[in-house]
Amino acid sequence: MRNAVVTTEGDRIRWVELPGQEPARVYLHGLGATSPAYFAEIASHPLLTGHRSLLIDLLGHGISDRPTDFDYTLEAHADALANALTAAGVTGAQLIAHSMGGSVAIVLAARHPHLVSRLVLVDANLDPIPPRPAAGGSSGIANYSEQEFLDGGWQEVRDRVGPHWWSTMRLTGREALHRSAVHLTRGTVPTMRELLLQLRIPRAYLLPEADGPLPGADALAEAGVAVVPIPDCGHNIMLDNPEAFARATMAALAAPEHGRQPA
Repeated sequence: MRNAVVTTEGDRIRWVELPGQEPARVYLHGLGATSPAYFAEIASHPLLTGHRSLLIDLLGHGISDRPTDFDYTLEAHADALANALTAAGVTGAQLIAHSMGGSVAIVLAARHPHLVSRLVLVDANLDPIPPRPAAGGSSGIANYSEQEFLDGGWQEVRDRVGPHWWSTMRLTGREALHRSAVHLTRGTVPTMRELLLQLRIPRAYLLPEADGPLPGADALAEAGVAVVPIPDCGHNIMLDNPEAFARATMAALAAPEHGRQPA
């Protein structure tokens, strides 16, 4: 386990690191998750071994610190992650990022372009979504005020998301979980989708085949984003179908560096 101070208050991001060649590969989890639990099998898959790999927990999540005075916007997550990568001596990383982690990765690439050379987004949030009562995930969490969530809403969320997700969600600071969900549903300005379209690096977007066509897939493809449906999986593609996930990720990381250059 490695760590780095990422805020002026001394809060630390921590990660599990596997040795290997550069460029580094950085694995980022989703809301209420942790990268070692979600990506250990993938980082050690025969198709993907050999590179230095950092399985990073975003601030507020997993083995990282859980400050209650951090705002947990996507931009703040990205800047804290940038501080951790800089402290680790990482530049031009290949990011494999799931769900909310994909949103953070897009913002990181836009705000700190020297840190990211490729993006593999795994069913990532690209657009704002409205809060919805009694829903699981970010839209359900964001439907509470922060005080309502702290006063007992988290227990309702625990019962809705089930024991698998809760096993890592319970490691997330409750303020961190609520604020991260709120800011994920609000998105960024420009939106994550708009930022993704403007990036000049190789990009791929993996999604469950059963979810049907990705909204806006034609515009993404025109901008050079490879949209790759993965069979026999749900949202947690890397857990549900690790073989197909590893093959698709390796193909994305090996793809030639081309695509439309923004005007």
